[in-house]
Amino acid sequence: MDADKVFKALGDPTRRRLLDLLCEKNGQALGQLCENLDMARQSATQHIDLLEAANLVSTVKRGREKLHFINPVPLHEVYERWVRKFERQRLSLLHDLKQELEGEDQ
Repeated sequence: MDADKVFKALGDPTRRRLLDLLCEKNGQALGQLCENLDMARQSATQHIDLLEAANLVSTVKRGREKLHFINPVPLHEVYERWVRKFERQRLSLLHDLKQELEGEDQ
């Protein structure tokens, strides 16, 4: 995983919106995606290209259409590397606080 590319791709609200759209309905063509964006096809294509470079979106040609699919693996890797370890600590602290407030000794 190239974390820099993933974070750069996720840093833009339009690209996050594209990922949301693909999460709602995977396998959309560019025209379908553009219906939900306030931008020209060329601009949307540039955003999709950055998502592809980060491996967050993959494409499949089906006839004349190019369908776009979300790839959740890089997002999961970001979660594992950057979110999960902090989440574990936070939950442990909340558990300890709960026990202290309830007067439970363990």
